[in-house]
Amino acid sequence: MVIGEKIRNAREDMDLSQKEIADMIPMNQSNYSKIERDVQEPSLDQLRRICEILNLDPRYLLNLNNLTFITDEDIRLLRDVKDLMNKYKT
Repeated sequence: MVIGEKIRNAREDMDLSQKEIADMIPMNQSNYSKIERDVQEPSLDQLRRICEILNLDPRYLLNLNNLTFITDEDIRLLRDVKDLMNKYKT
C-alpha cells in the first residue's frame, strides 16, 4: 500500500472529506487530492499535519515500521528540537 492509499483509508475511516482535511492542513483540496492519488508528495509540514489530524504514525506511512531503532521517544525529541528551533528562529 502506498502513502496516498493509507492516508485516504484513514480519512475515510474518520468520515472526513478531502476538503475538511485540506482545510485543517491548510492547503487547497485539489492538491490534497493529488496526495491521496500519489500524484504529488506532501511536504514535510503537510505530512506532519496529516499524521496529526488522522492520528497516523509517520513510520507507518513511510513503511519504516521495521526500523526498531527509531522509537517514539526519538520522534518526540525530534519534535521538541524542531519546536525549539522555530521558537528561536531569527
